[in-house]
Formats: sequence, C-alpha cells, structure tokens
Amino acid sequence: MPDKIFTNNQVSISGTVVSEFKFSHEVYGEGFYTLELSVPRLSDTYDIIPLMISDRLTDVSKDYRGCYLEATGQFRSYNRHDETKNRLVLSVFVRELAISEDKDEDEDVHKPNQIFLDGYICKPPIYRKTPLGREIADVLLAVNRSYGKSDYVPCICWGRNARFAETFEVGGHVQVWGRIQSREYQKKISEDEVEKRIAYEVSVSKLEYVQESISEC
Repeated sequence: MPDKIFTNNQVSISGTVVSEFKFSHEVYGEGFYTLELSVPRLSDTYDIIPLMISDRLTDVSKDYRGCYLEATGQFRSYNRHDETKNRLVLSVFVRELAISEDKDEDEDVHKPNQIFLDGYICKPPIYRKTPLGREIADVLLAVNRSYGKSDYVPCICWGRNARFAETFEVGGHVQVWGRIQSREYQKKISEDEVEKRIAYEVSVSKLEYVQESISEC
C-alpha cells in the first residue's frame, strides 16, 4: 500500500554535477551530504539545485563533477538559525539516484525537472504585476511529512494561475505541478553591505484547488 506521505511530494530531476559533496549532518550514524546540480531550462539557461544525499546511496568521497545525475525524491525545507533570524533552507531530499559519465541519449525526450506537491496554503497569497504587466502570485505551501512534520515550499504562479491563486484562503488544499528553480537576489545586510543570496522556489505550470480544509501551518 503506497505511503501518502511519499506521494504528496514528488521530484524527478536530472542534470550535471557542479560541486563536490559537502557534509551536512548525521542522523543515527547515517551521514547526509549536499551536492549541487546544474539543471537545464528550455530557455537555454540553467538552475543550480541543491541535493541532499545519504552516504548510503553512493560513495560521497568521490568527485562527480561533470557527471550526469538523475534522481527522484522530495523537495524539503528546514529552518536554519542565522544569527538572530530563522532562514528557510530548501533542497531535494534524494531517495534514488543514478550517476554516469555520459548523458542518456533519451534524456531530451523527458523533462529534466518535474515536481508535484499536495499541500495547504500557509499565508495569504501575494499577487502583483511586474513593470511590464506580467502577473505573478507568491504562494507558501505546507506539505505534510511523517511524524507530524511539514515542509514549507515557496511557489510562484504566473498569468491566469496567478489570478486564480490570489483567491486562495489560508488552509486551502492545493495541488501544484511545475519545476524547481533557483533565483539570485541581493540581501541588504547594512547601510554599506549587500550580500548575494540564492532563493529556491517552485515555478508552477498547473495548479488545482482540491477543497477547503483547515490545516495547521
């Protein structure tokens, strides 16, 4: 019987490894490492997506930079204490992966970056227009996980989807399909200091409002 906790957060991603393994943390003797993946977009640009990988899935002592990696898993979040503030950190928690030196010839037939989420609206969606008139809505989705935990995933909707998302209420049950994207922004640290940071979010291509439901976020 499939576990709903695994089916409400599904990621399939592939691309080129662009970093070495970096130790993140350990749980009951199992080590977890981060790895960065360059994932192509249709627009001939790339997203740099962080993966969280167990040392039980592959040899984390090897340098796989330049190799082609395919993975499935979940898009997860955790709060990292950054000085006096909490910072939401997102990565793909890998459940299965395959690494090869050569790109699969059939890869171009498949989308290299797909995600499905089934969760609940945590904050009132923020609708806005760009200076060029493009409609955008920011949505924060809580996706349930085992042991009463949740992942909090920022999603961005466009056009008609943005207008639709603007009507969602906190606690609403929503399903989204799309891709994970990375976005650079400037964070003002002080009057004289600006820090470059990277945000990760789901660019939504399709969304459905399932039903009205109340969930703690």
